[in-house]
Amino acid sequence: MKTKFNELKSVFTTLRRECPWDRKQTHKTLLKYLKEETREFIEAAASGNDAHMKEELGDVLLQVMFHAEIARTEKRFDIEDVIDTLIKKLKRRHPHVFGKTKVKNVKEVIANWHKIKAKEMKYS
Repeated sequence: MKTKFNELKSVFTTLRRECPWDRKQTHKTLLKYLKEETREFIEAAASGNDAHMKEELGDVLLQVMFHAEIARTEKRFDIEDVIDTLIKKLKRRHPHVFGKTKVKNVKEVIANWHKIKAKEMKYS
């Protein structure tokens, strides 16, 4: 199935293979760009400008995709693994939505989130 996400994955595969600059990048060389793009998104969100937010979210996604593509070419993991890990984490940390835990309010949601996260950190 042709989707924009599949097209994006293909673009990154091509860039990593064909562009000398992209090919040269590592997780460490890209960290400054991840910080910069995150800061720029924060500024865009604070301004409330949707067009600017959309562009900056794209730049943050670019960083996520780039790091995942580097890992894929190193046969460590790929963007699908990143997404799978995120889905599992979201489901684990929202047992009031995806499980049987009952909560009365946002305060209980946050308290459960912190308990679950602390438990995960203990076992990692």
